[in-house]
Amino acid sequence: MAAGRGELFRCFMEVLDGQPAKAAPGKLQPLLSRGRPSLSGLSCPAKGQAGGVTEKRRSKASGKKHNCPEVKTVEENAPSSKMKTAPSGENNLERLPQEILFKILTFLDASSLFCISHVSKLFHKLANDDVLWQKIYMSEFGSHMWKPKSDVAAVKRDLVEVDQTVNNWKKMYFRTVTGPKMNTWLKELKDISPYNGLPILTEWVLRNLNVSWELTVCDNQGQESTLVQSEAHFFDSSLIVCWSSSNFPNYRHVSNIQLHGVRKETRVRKPGWRSLILKLDMTTQHGRLMGRDPLIRLMLLLPGVIIGIWRDQDRVAFVIISLHFHKLVEKSLLGTPVCPYPETRGQLLNNSSPEFSLHGYSLDFILHGTNNVIMSGHFRELSCHTVHIRRGVVDLKVIDRANLAQHQPLSGRVKLGWKSGELEGSVEGCCIMSLTLQDVFERPLWCVSTPICIRMENRRWSSCYSGEHFLMDYNNPDGQVKMTLVWLEEQQQFFLITLSISISVVKVNRCFSREY
Repeated sequence: MAAGRGELFRCFMEVLDGQPAKAAPGKLQPLLSRGRPSLSGLSCPAKGQAGGVTEKRRSKASGKKHNCPEVKTVEENAPSSKMKTAPSGENNLERLPQEILFKILTFLDASSLFCISHVSKLFHKLANDDVLWQKIYMSEFGSHMWKPKSDVAAVKRDLVEVDQTVNNWKKMYFRTVTGPKMNTWLKELKDISPYNGLPILTEWVLRNLNVSWELTVCDNQGQESTLVQSEAHFFDSSLIVCWSSSNFPNYRHVSNIQLHGVRKETRVRKPGWRSLILKLDMTTQHGRLMGRDPLIRLMLLLPGVIIGIWRDQDRVAFVIISLHFHKLVEKSLLGTPVCPYPETRGQLLNNSSPEFSLHGYSLDFILHGTNNVIMSGHFRELSCHTVHIRRGVVDLKVIDRANLAQHQPLSGRVKLGWKSGELEGSVEGCCIMSLTLQDVFERPLWCVSTPICIRMENRRWSSCYSGEHFLMDYNNPDGQVKMTLVWLEEQQQFFLITLSISISVVKVNRCFSREY
């Protein structure tokens, strides 16, 4: 149905531009693309026909020999019949009466209507008309309207909104779509883990609501391909989603990548609601080589995107994206097909203590692969003094190399597994880092889930270990992570001997109403 509407709009736009619309194979040409019959094909009536007899009588009456007049073609009358075209800066659709545009929009479903409302101010006005949304609502739900039984005040408030606000039917439609189960999963997300400040039942809610993640890849020619996830691996605070297909384009031809959360109704045969989570423009963001093995090489694109490329073909083999649990349910359900869910954070009250926002932090830290945990730890009572604030960051020392009791062992080697069809392997020196930094109120302040790689360091940071030293680091505008590891040949494992977190002063000031 969506393809038919797209064909209708394409033919319609071609006619407005003065181009003949092309009919689809096996279909009649649209009426909009049919022009007037060519006059060059007309001829003088035969003598035996009625037209010929009439012409002969007229000739006798006038006494003149009357021949069939020469018929001019459309090209000869071009100056008088030329269609006036719109100036180059004017949109052809804006020349149409709004009644015609409104009639066209009545053929769209809710998702398409919502998308087209972001095209221009004119379409935003027309696509939000209550009459359109009333028809959509009545066609899908009839006279049924969901109301929370336990909240009588909410019922009265909804009735007042229907009488006094605009876009009533649009609000009612989305409230009906999400209403029956929204209260259910919102209640399930109220139980918070004391270790990371995240909802305990995040995985259960996502699985129970039948949420999946779709990847849309667009090439330089504008052709899009949407792929359903191949695998999904859940951890304590993050999710790893993998896509593997032979339909991926060449890596250099990819123009943008979009990630949508999709909730599909098992009992209703209709497309699931798509919520935009991530959109990457490959023309402005260039990947960084993360690692390689004999078959593939990994390209890292922030935030949290890994693209595996076949080494001999330069063709995409798979895509891996890491997602943090913080607001993941809302991002996967409450966004729109073109706009992500707006993440907001409540303003914290100011406090008279000058170091109120510099102590009481806690960190939940995990290193893992695509399906295994390499290291996990929870650290409390992290603090920083105002005298230590420098370079515009708040430094929090988590693991000190001088304190041997804080050093953490890693289980096995640092590697990232991959799978593409029947082939699978692993890239050494790569893994996923998931961290959740909580503030003094035990609320998530900085949440990160991103690929990270290890590199050898020539400098020896600790004299207590004789093995080779390695570094792992990550930074973004909100903060920075630095780690030092040492490889113990006898135990055949890594030890994490230093870990420090640096938070941007700008972020701290914004969250705590400070002026550091």
